[in-house]
Formats: sequence, structure tokens, C-alpha cells
Amino acid sequence: MNRFLISGIAALLIGCTSPSPPTSNDEAQIRATRSASNQAIASHDSVALAEFLTEDFHIVSSRNAESSGKEAMQKSFAQEFRAKQKVIYVRTPLAIQIYENWNMASESGTWTGQWEEPEGLVQLTGTYYAKWHKVKGVWKIRAEIFTPLTCKGKSCDQKPLLE
Repeated sequence: MNRFLISGIAALLIGCTSPSPPTSNDEAQIRATRSASNQAIASHDSVALAEFLTEDFHIVSSRNAESSGKEAMQKSFAQEFRAKQKVIYVRTPLAIQIYENWNMASESGTWTGQWEEPEGLVQLTGTYYAKWHKVKGVWKIRAEIFTPLTCKGKSCDQKPLLE
């Protein structure tokens, strides 16, 4: 009798700890692209990074700087990689939602950024939102908005753009 009780409890526990449902192929593609974009940033490869963007890409940075266009973003990252020592940004998706009828998706998550300055290390964290669009079967980032939640380092004393 105890064997049946133990077997029943084990079956119940296994049922309660089942793995999370598999992600869709589109979500898996977006996650893989996000991972590749993080790698491009880590490698300071602004050309590879730009390939993940739509031509009309738009960004609102953590300091409220805005930029439009894939080419402008590529140049902006190239300049940042030259100007800042050991710069790295990592975006970590928490939720991805797909609207298949319009080939669009949303991604929200957390981000970290850091770089070396003469005065020391600068570290930021925050949340972000990305709008994705499937163009000719490939998911591309159309827009990103970054909101800072923490900032450590001398550069944090500079106020963001308010315009």
C-alpha cells in the first residue's frame, strides 16, 4: 500500500514540475537574433550589428538620444566602440509576443551596459522594449527604447537629454 502512495505522489510531483512549453519557431528566431546582436556588440562589430535592423530602425537611448536609420545606427555604434574602452551592452529578453497576422513581435527585457572611462568603470542597468518586424522571412529590429534604472560611475552625474 505504501508503494502505491509513493508512486502516486511521485507521479503528481513529476506532473507539477513539467518543463515550460516549447517556444514558437518565430520566438526562437528572435531570441537567436538577439543573442547574435549581443555577440556583435561584445565583438565591437557595428557592421554585423546593423544587419539585425530594418532600414528605418529607430532608437531612444537611455539618455534620450534618438537616432533613425540602420546606417546611422551602425555609424553611432562604430563611434561608440572607438570612443569608449571595453564597452559592452547586453539585452536579456524576458517576454516575446508574436502577432503573426502582421509579421510583428514585441520583446521586453532587461539590459546592462558598461565601459571604462579615465575616472573608472561606468555601469548601467534598466529595462527595454523592442519592436520586431519579419521582413522577407527574417526577423529584424524596427525600434528599441531603453530606460535606465541604475547608474554607477562618473558619467552618471550628466543629466540626460530632455528635449
